[in-house]
Amino acid sequence: MIASLITSLRQSRFAPLLAFVLGAITPFSLAPYHIWPLAILTIGLFSELLPQQTPKMAAFRGWCFGTGLWATGVWWLFVSLHDYGNTPAWLAVLMVGFVAALMGLFTGVMGFIYRQYLFDRKPLLTFAPLFILFEWMKTWLFTGFPWLFTGYAFTDSALVGYAPILGVFGVSLLAVISAQCVMALAKYNTKAWAYGVLILTVWLGGAGLQYHAWSHSNLSKPLTVSIVQGNIPQDVKWQLEWRDKTLAIYKELSKQEWGRDLVIWPEAAVPMFQYEEEAKVFLTEMENNALAGHSAFVTGIPYADIQHLDAQGIPPFYNSMAALGENSYGLYFKQRLVPFGEYIPFESWLRGTIAFFSRDMSSFSAGNNQQSPLFIKDYRLAAAICYEIAYPELTRHNAEKADFIATLSNDGWFGHSIGPHQHLQMVQMRALETGKWIIRATNNGVSALIDPHGHIKQQAPQFKQAILRGTVYVTEGHTPYSRFGNWPVLILSFVLLAWTRWRVLRQAKSLLPSTLAPTPPNQ
Repeated sequence: MIASLITSLRQSRFAPLLAFVLGAITPFSLAPYHIWPLAILTIGLFSELLPQQTPKMAAFRGWCFGTGLWATGVWWLFVSLHDYGNTPAWLAVLMVGFVAALMGLFTGVMGFIYRQYLFDRKPLLTFAPLFILFEWMKTWLFTGFPWLFTGYAFTDSALVGYAPILGVFGVSLLAVISAQCVMALAKYNTKAWAYGVLILTVWLGGAGLQYHAWSHSNLSKPLTVSIVQGNIPQDVKWQLEWRDKTLAIYKELSKQEWGRDLVIWPEAAVPMFQYEEEAKVFLTEMENNALAGHSAFVTGIPYADIQHLDAQGIPPFYNSMAALGENSYGLYFKQRLVPFGEYIPFESWLRGTIAFFSRDMSSFSAGNNQQSPLFIKDYRLAAAICYEIAYPELTRHNAEKADFIATLSNDGWFGHSIGPHQHLQMVQMRALETGKWIIRATNNGVSALIDPHGHIKQQAPQFKQAILRGTVYVTEGHTPYSRFGNWPVLILSFVLLAWTRWRVLRQAKSLLPSTLAPTPPNQ
């Protein structure tokens, strides 16, 4: 009965609409909803809509699924564009729709390849690897938009046990395979018992792996931390009249925290460039407070490299993270910038067309990829600013020689949307992958301390001024993911696709009529 129903859905003229709806409800498997079984259902059903279609129709259905996924999964972009970017509501809706349609092309191209190269003849060996390869492409193609990965939905499931070994893409791979097996069981496939054994093995294996600690917190090396959450309203953050108010808020909130090992402020907590006289005086005062309390002090601040001016006399601007205080130093420049937020693609065409494309803080430069950790007393602190933490390989690379990870963010751009919760879930995955404690300091939430097992040990309330105090520890040992990164999953995916393609071509050749077979040469 279920098999015939799935066949009917596949052949229905409404299948593209169904694909869109399946994509649109998939983000409810992610934070803050955490309904991870939903991803098993939606992706499993989507995989059943592609076989027996023309490559173009498979591409269209894939695009519909991807567009639905991104339309609901990143609707917080509307808040950024409309509420804080002064974009008219109708235009903000169109822009979010454009982003969704553009990102949907990833799944569309995946659907085309899946049918064009007959991978659907061996679906269990090919659909998941192809799906994951296109997720991975979102981390680097056109600078990347690494959001809404399937694996994030399973941070609260047994599959998370694989995260320290295979990373988020490995969890995605196993989740998609599980979804396909569930569909096979539902259809009462002749090999249903084998699919059941596979699901049981994968999930029990993940559950067991959660009891293995790849890294261990050294309790003899604690770092006491105070995260200062200023809750500065996003719509006034960069107004000149709010500079003094912002500095006063952070100064007052931090007054009782000097004496902790580390006092940390969020992204761009100091709303002016480091060379400005007011910034110099203020930072000197804060560093003196840190020195008096034997504390380290880390803050986000815009940085202008006035030693390297261009032909027009304009310095490069960086979104930076600075370390000051006792035996503490270092400066980190953000490497992965937010398109349209920190820089404007096709700037000569777009700047000035609408207010969102003309903001003062959208002309940053990217830092290089060989930056050292910040030094905090006797420790090394890997830096990640804002959505850099969404890049698995970048975080792994920066954390290689570090004792802890600190990520500074200003999620005020997301408002009261699901964006901050999705962002926090990614931080949990990075902690699992690297096996290190992560300190997350944000302007208005969610500030948190996350342990190497991805557990949120403490978090501050959203949309309130708050001090979050806690302790993090140096970890000993390395996760397999921290050593090998995404390569095991990528290689496995490519091998499965190549092997399946070879098998399909071999079978096709064996089915050629004897009259079409090549004539042997005369003896």
